[in-house]
Amino acid sequence: MNKFRNKKIFTTAGKFDSKREMHRYLELAAMQEAGEITGLERQPRYILVGSQKREDGTTERPVSYTADFRYTDKEGKIVVEDVKSPRTRKNPEYIIKRKLMLERYGITIKEVE
Repeated sequence: MNKFRNKKIFTTAGKFDSKREMHRYLELAAMQEAGEITGLERQPRYILVGSQKREDGTTERPVSYTADFRYTDKEGKIVVEDVKSPRTRKNPEYIIKRKLMLERYGITIKEVE
């Protein structure tokens, strides 16, 4: 279990952080099969702040955000999607990363329950 009490799920389709995430993946996979979306990807990673050198020569690691899914809709728009409960939407770290995604990439994360 993780800090939000979700159990990891292992299936033939892969590893998922929650049952909700697995069910959403199956929905999106069916949508792709039906031609409603294309290019479905799991766990796309975005660099929000690159690595940086400190004055003492040490390196700060980059700050990244990993979404649950990325795909292209019928209109050709790239959609970045995250499965979030009302509780996890309020997580301060997630809120900062959501804002950085919009500022850096112009992407509004689609949050689904």
